Amino acid sequence: MNAKKSVTIKEVAQAAGVSAQTVSRVLNNRPDVSEETRQRVSAIISQMGYSPNIIARSLIQGRSHTIGVVGYGLGYYGPSRTLTGIERQANELGYTPLLSLLREPDANAGESILPNLLMRKVDGIIWAVPEIGSHRAALLEAMHSIPVPVVFINMQPRSDLAVVAVDNYNGGRQAALHLLARGCRKVGVITGPETWWESRQREAGWHSAMLDSGRVGEDELENLRITGDWYPASGDRGLELLLRGDPGIDAVFAFNDQMALGALRAAQRLGRRVPEDLAVVGFDDVPEASFFCPPLTTLRQPLIEMGAQAVRLLHRMLSQKDGESIHPEPIWLQTELIVRASSTRIIS
Repeated sequence: MNAKKSVTIKEVAQAAGVSAQTVSRVLNNRPDVSEETRQRVSAIISQMGYSPNIIARSLIQGRSHTIGVVGYGLGYYGPSRTLTGIERQANELGYTPLLSLLREPDANAGESILPNLLMRKVDGIIWAVPEIGSHRAALLEAMHSIPVPVVFINMQPRSDLAVVAVDNYNGGRQAALHLLARGCRKVGVITGPETWWESRQREAGWHSAMLDSGRVGEDELENLRITGDWYPASGDRGLELLLRGDPGIDAVFAFNDQMALGALRAAQRLGRRVPEDLAVVGFDDVPEASFFCPPLTTLRQPLIEMGAQAVRLLHRMLSQKDGESIHPEPIWLQTELIVRASSTRIIS
């Protein structure tokens, strides 16, 4: 029995009444094709069952259509959702993501992962590891020797790097200003680990909003903060310690929803009614947030969109013409305040 003959790009072009170059542009999702032509060619491709020879295409273009993705902390909500956005957008643009996970983001992060990715001929790299401590120092020093473009996610933007980040500072201000607008005076915080850039930015936003309100002085703010570890138990313990240090605290901003869940449990145990005695705000807007008791007010992060934006930015860098250099401005994504019952206290 004879094998079915493969359809060629020339046969698709002939059937669609266009050139082979136009078919190639459609396959590569190029913008210089009219929508009418794109739809007609796509329909012919589907009808004829054409499938591009990926290996031959890669050899001709000198590209593997694979992007390296370096990640960490899949047990955390934020990093896992960001990677989901990367994977979805990469597939839409015709890239295969090659994921490498760091065990710990220490000073030697990337020493073994980067050579392995480059050996696999990735077209570019997305560094999706949260900015923790100084783990990126060695990587940034070696940027000049990395032969492919690199996009960083959630780090302090720099003019010489491609960065996509959530504006955590503004998110921290939003949370504090919301609670202050509801009549709260002493807004305590349960932070994330101090080594995490996102946590430091959220704290800086809270700090500035509290001082701007004039309701507390600089010397009072240190007593209104406790360091957590992103997990519910630290939110439970954190609220207990905050109230032990200052029983007058009437609101708490937990730097993620898991710690906010722990704070809600502690409030119940300690006899503090939410929101009548204590308003609570979280960060992330996990799918379960609306089912907390009471439903949780939180800052929604565009995590999937952040991952998608990183892939689109890398795609633009890879699509630049010879001699063209792209120096992209940092892409800032904003949080959205989702108000629910945990902070709807009566303004006094």
